[in-house]
Amino acid sequence: MRLEKVIRDSGCTVIKGCRHVDVCSVCADSRKVSHGALFIAVKGFAVDGHEYISRAIGKGARVIVYEDQKVLEQQIAATDTDGIVLVKAESSRHALAVIAANFYDNPSEKLTLVGITGTNGKTTTVTLLHRMFTAMGYSCGLLSTIANYVGTKGTEAVNTTSDPLTINSLLAEMVDAGCEYCFMEVSSIGVEQERVTGLKFKAGIFSNLTHDHLDYHKTFAEYLRCKKLFFDTLPSDAYAITNIDDRNGMVMVQNTKAEVVTYSVRSIADHTCRVMEQSFEGMLLKIDGIEAWSALIGLHNAYNLLAIYTTAVVLGAEPEEVLVAMSSLKPAPGRLENIRGPKDISVIIDYAHTPDALENVLKTLREIAPDRELICLFGCGGDRDRTKRPEMAAIAQKLADRIIVTSDNSRTEKTSDIMADIKEGMDISGRSRSLFIEDREEAIRTAIMIAGQGATILLAGKGHETYQIIGTEKRHFDEKEIVEGIFATMR
Repeated sequence: MRLEKVIRDSGCTVIKGCRHVDVCSVCADSRKVSHGALFIAVKGFAVDGHEYISRAIGKGARVIVYEDQKVLEQQIAATDTDGIVLVKAESSRHALAVIAANFYDNPSEKLTLVGITGTNGKTTTVTLLHRMFTAMGYSCGLLSTIANYVGTKGTEAVNTTSDPLTINSLLAEMVDAGCEYCFMEVSSIGVEQERVTGLKFKAGIFSNLTHDHLDYHKTFAEYLRCKKLFFDTLPSDAYAITNIDDRNGMVMVQNTKAEVVTYSVRSIADHTCRVMEQSFEGMLLKIDGIEAWSALIGLHNAYNLLAIYTTAVVLGAEPEEVLVAMSSLKPAPGRLENIRGPKDISVIIDYAHTPDALENVLKTLREIAPDRELICLFGCGGDRDRTKRPEMAAIAQKLADRIIVTSDNSRTEKTSDIMADIKEGMDISGRSRSLFIEDREEAIRTAIMIAGQGATILLAGKGHETYQIIGTEKRHFDEKEIVEGIFATMR
């Protein structure tokens, strides 16, 4: 593709060389550069791509897109730049997103792209949208925390919102495979780092906003601003679908050019839902006045299902068809996943790793089985927001009968230090009902061994993850495997 087409609308200016050269590939990682590539130097939080310009040229890059003139000059001082095209970007991060979309021929414009942002519910919502639209006969793509799908072909995901090159490459694959829809998680960090810039969304969904990612955003106001920016940039022919039960629901869409559509479980809205009854096997809902059964449980899932229903109807699906398809949906992996064992014990695996998510899950389990013993096992991630640790402890001691504090992904923090932060959120009553066990597998075994007849055990925080990160090592760790193994020895 010609360079002039690749850099169109990216805020880039050709400083040296010909704008009509052909670009064979686009890279932001010098290790992936091949002959004829365009290398774009992006200033990251840990690494500055400008430091690798000379390496990219040595590996055959034909075009260098840069932001920092001073570092560029240092990099090319002892490098032969004959035949190299130099392109100055106002913002290399913004340029990367636009260039990626242009290079892959703007694939987001060739399908119906739906994005969801919010603290909780993103993975469940996009996963179920993908499954439901597939069940209704459409070919669909999925970009989520758990996996990326092109039709029915899936690969493991790395980030909630991938980098622009990966996103556009996958969207292009979807277009080539005949996909009509793509459902995508949009994180606040992804918005702030312009990973979704240059994409054309047909609909944006807001789920909720609670305490998370303050290690990155520093303040809740900044976290909100990044979420809101997603809706601020939706085009006028898109839909902004928002949960008005959240206190920031209307804040999100107050400056959007898109058509606003509201949903609510508690008040009057364009689309409404009520929970009629529920058990561990599922719940009966009344959506827009029509009763429907779902295998999912919990008020938070009622919101997720209502968001799914609202999105499908807004995009033109028949309400009855949507409700029938919804009734066959199963929970996303690691989201209130129930494993039944000896002594009528139920082990619930859930990804809840924020105060709000933990509270929602514990309240759901209390509502479904108010007379059962409830054991809550959780930890908190290392090198992440420390302020939520005591908050989660306070929630656990309020809603659970017993608590086991353990490791999560401790990363480079000491697990004992993380557990100490969690302990600060408990009073004497909470600490007297708690065990502190660093080894998570041993903690799970202990929870099952101390559980009484008919107890409910919540394993919170890991969900779908099949690994633990301790230090810099990523170790295999599958909670479902562990629980089933322990149960097998008890039978």
